[in-house]
Amino acid sequence: MKIGVFGGSFNPPHKMHEDIAKELVDKHVVDKVVYVPTGGQYKYKSNLVDDQKRYEMIKLITDKDERFDVSDYELKDHVVYTCETLAHFKEEYPNDEIYFICGTDNLSYIDKWKNGVEILKNYKILVIDRSTNDISELLEQFKEYKNNIVVAPVNPRDVSSTEIRELIKKGNYEDLKKYLDKDVIEYIHEENLYGS
Repeated sequence: MKIGVFGGSFNPPHKMHEDIAKELVDKHVVDKVVYVPTGGQYKYKSNLVDDQKRYEMIKLITDKDERFDVSDYELKDHVVYTCETLAHFKEEYPNDEIYFICGTDNLSYIDKWKNGVEILKNYKILVIDRSTNDISELLEQFKEYKNNIVVAPVNPRDVSSTEIRELIKKGNYEDLKKYLDKDVIEYIHEENLYGS
């Protein structure tokens, strides 16, 4: 089985996150997608809502499709690095192939991450071609690892989580339906997240 590990802040999880996962399994690139929300200790994100609440929002999405799952592995009281997360999944699924799903923006500096070169050597990197970086330049940059880099056949829309949070703050629920699952909208409203 091919397992796609999909990390991110998911603050909140939106339809583009769902679309990417659906396309990857529908096109048989992977058999299963596991969402892995980043823990609140991650220093590059200062506006994350509570870890458990982000986990619950993703669960509302993954519960609707048995090909999706969510893991709380990174939701700890210390920073968990991607290399640790991937090693955890390799242990959890010893007979399966682990794919790390990331955008071109992340791939552009993955070699600077903790054990980034080991990630490139030991795991399949499933790259979502976002408009931020030139994919052909990146493939050239990492040509040494080209057998492990797979360009995902998906066409993600660029959706801004910041803009979504602004719509929530303004109480603009009609517009939110374009971006968020209805159960996620309800949960945000019930829990008064993002100043709703």
